Amino acid sequence: MPPYPTSTQTLPHRRRFFNRTADGLLGAALLALTGSTATRAEDGGHPPTGHPSDESGHPHHTPRARSVIQLFMNGGPSQMDLFDPKPMLTKHHGEAYFSKIAGEVENPQSAGALMQSPFKFAQHGESGMWVSDALPHLSKCTDDLALIRSMHAPSLTHEPALYKIHSGSLLPGYPSLGSWVTYGLGSENENLPAYIVLDDPRGLPINRTQNWQAGFLPPQFQGTRFRSTGSPVLDLQRGFEEPDGITQMERQFREALDGLHLETHPGQPRLQARMKAYALAARMQLSASDALDLSQESEAIHDLYGIGQEPTDSYGRRCLYARRLVERGVRFVQLFIDNQIWDNHTDLAGGLKGACERTDRPIAALLKDLKQRGLLDSTLVIWGGEFGRLPIAQLPGDKDASKAGRDHNKNAMVTWMAGGGVRGGISHGSTDDLGLAVANEPVSVEDWHATILHLLGLHHQKLAYPRNGLDERITGVSQPRVVDEILA
Repeated sequence: MPPYPTSTQTLPHRRRFFNRTADGLLGAALLALTGSTATRAEDGGHPPTGHPSDESGHPHHTPRARSVIQLFMNGGPSQMDLFDPKPMLTKHHGEAYFSKIAGEVENPQSAGALMQSPFKFAQHGESGMWVSDALPHLSKCTDDLALIRSMHAPSLTHEPALYKIHSGSLLPGYPSLGSWVTYGLGSENENLPAYIVLDDPRGLPINRTQNWQAGFLPPQFQGTRFRSTGSPVLDLQRGFEEPDGITQMERQFREALDGLHLETHPGQPRLQARMKAYALAARMQLSASDALDLSQESEAIHDLYGIGQEPTDSYGRRCLYARRLVERGVRFVQLFIDNQIWDNHTDLAGGLKGACERTDRPIAALLKDLKQRGLLDSTLVIWGGEFGRLPIAQLPGDKDASKAGRDHNKNAMVTWMAGGGVRGGISHGSTDDLGLAVANEPVSVEDWHATILHLLGLHHQKLAYPRNGLDERITGVSQPRVVDEILA
């Protein structure tokens, strides 16, 4: 009996492994193996506009952050129930208001009167930042937050709003923010994807995998979807015993064949991306399992994130995964929560409270853990959804006001950033007395994207990709501004 399986024994298993992994790349992607602009130019035929002439993948200016963790709150969290208290809503609770804002209501047939928040607000931290009692854990981290109360969106419908917040476009087919970042900066770990998506086992958000697509960028810049239950990436471990020397010989042989194949098929970026996916998959067998092994963490860390406890276990695991991934040089980590848990059209009090109970403790733990490890200064954490909510009630079918929620609102939403070069303990901008619309210091989605890129050392006008005679940018043809007021 030979000490390792024969080729006939191993072929089906290996084929299954690589097929699954490659599908993960080009469907929802295993990507960005190198940080070299020269490699990116080979993949897509064009280096990013404005990159240094040495094509080393260096940023345009000195970065404040090296990595991003995006905590995306699918559905549209209610700003006046979390971070933007409105005493006037309490004062005018129950008064008719629909006729004044009819054009801003997506579901007019269920519109009700002005509705006060079911949550209580208090000031927290040295900054005195206002936070509702729906977020008892995050309220202890306010001095690390740069709160943006004046952000607005161009659409009150989920699908185009999600496309906009993730890609800068209301339409599908455009690269996501994570794709632009990894295109511009590459990876700091050649054994892990540069852009990783941590999904929710309960379901994907609206627009599904299109939220992390590469669009017209070379396909290796798509996000790599990791499963959040069981093995995050299937078949990372060999199902048989094989000497490491044999594995290395096989890898070298495959790389040689790939080189010969590329010589005979030049100028095919999708073929090159698939080959790189296989190469990355092979390297991940040695490195990804370590990054995703939460048993290496102490019991105290598990407890901090709420792992092993309900309802925080699932999201807590993903937050801890995120810390371990940026710790290992992953450039962009994106966390989703199932379906639309923040889309509280009815039962606002119960639905929003449930969403907070699942996410509040893990998010606060992530900030504290990054900070105590010295990682928060180099990691930009961003939180928010696709739009906000209206100050009037949205009534259920039986018109029971005790079960009311809030409808979509594109004119006002709240986001926050922490770490990575932002000033903590500040609140930027404001909304009107009812929280319906931005009152001063507005921040557009384009401004938000430009600010994130700036903190990473990228200029939004210089980070471009030539396509059909145009230099495409995540900020399009607009003239956004970096929100300097929130920068440290």
